Amino acid sequence: MRALYSILLLIVSNAFMTLAWYGHLKFSAMKGWNSIPLIGVILISWGIALFEYCCQVPANRLGFMGNGGPFSLVQLKVIQEAISLGVFLIFSLLVFRNETFRINHLIGFGLLILAVWFIFKK
Repeated sequence: MRALYSILLLIVSNAFMTLAWYGHLKFSAMKGWNSIPLIGVILISWGIALFEYCCQVPANRLGFMGNGGPFSLVQLKVIQEAISLGVFLIFSLLVFRNETFRINHLIGFGLLILAVWFIFKK
């Protein structure tokens, strides 16, 4: 169960982080957004990223073997990276509709999934 909670928290965490990192690029189309100075955009992104940390830290604490979880540190990192790319892919396709998903993206994502498999292989 700790594995499931850890993974779910990592998904939510990455959703917030993707929004914090890339959301401002889409928000620039909103009226008045471009009048906000860069420091303001940074502070808004930090505010969003706070929620990312509120999920990321518990996810890692729950999932880490040293705290009774099922994952090693390396496994947690690779899971997080795979989730991060998956969340980014969904975000970019839904929010930035002018982005196209090409075969090289699919191959790269497949290689990342293969990396997860290798990390978990005993």
